Amino acid sequence: MQDTNLFKQVFLKKLLVGLLQVDLSSKNMSFLERKRAIKLSSDVALAFARNGVNWSRAIIRNVSKQEKNKTLVRNILGEKIDRQTKPCHAYLTCKRAGSNRILRRSYTMRRIRKCAPKRSVASAIAKRMLKRRTQVLKCLIPGGESLDELSLLEETMDYIVCLRAQVDVMRHLANAYQCKPIYNQFPFASI
Repeated sequence: MQDTNLFKQVFLKKLLVGLLQVDLSSKNMSFLERKRAIKLSSDVALAFARNGVNWSRAIIRNVSKQEKNKTLVRNILGEKIDRQTKPCHAYLTCKRAGSNRILRRSYTMRRIRKCAPKRSVASAIAKRMLKRRTQVLKCLIPGGESLDELSLLEETMDYIVCLRAQVDVMRHLANAYQCKPIYNQFPFASI
């Protein structure tokens, strides 16, 4: 990942642009709409700051699909919106029919019990648990549906680091909002 301070600076700049846009249009918004718009601008700013990885492109692509978000996304991204919203992979969905899973699981357990010795039963259970956890992780990481296991782990680590940086920046921003002199509060903001 790029330098953390540089990442935080880019994120903060784009977040402030998004928050300014939300503030300008918040006169006719309810509390929940304002909350959703702030979260949306934070997510888009985070994805813009960490450009080039799969999860960031997936966030921007998913957000820009909705018509009501297009103006906010366009204001945050500027002229780079066309490059950010191009699809690069065919994404699969994580939705499966619950009854099919239950039938498949019962059939698999019956087959394992009939033909496998005790040692391979444990191995089969471990493989099945690993596969299930991988599927859950693919659903949690934006754009993770189309990744293999190694790429999924790399994207997950990068996403976690970026989410921690997002929390750090937003915590500094909240503290700065409580104490009025805003420019002295950010150790990484030389904007």
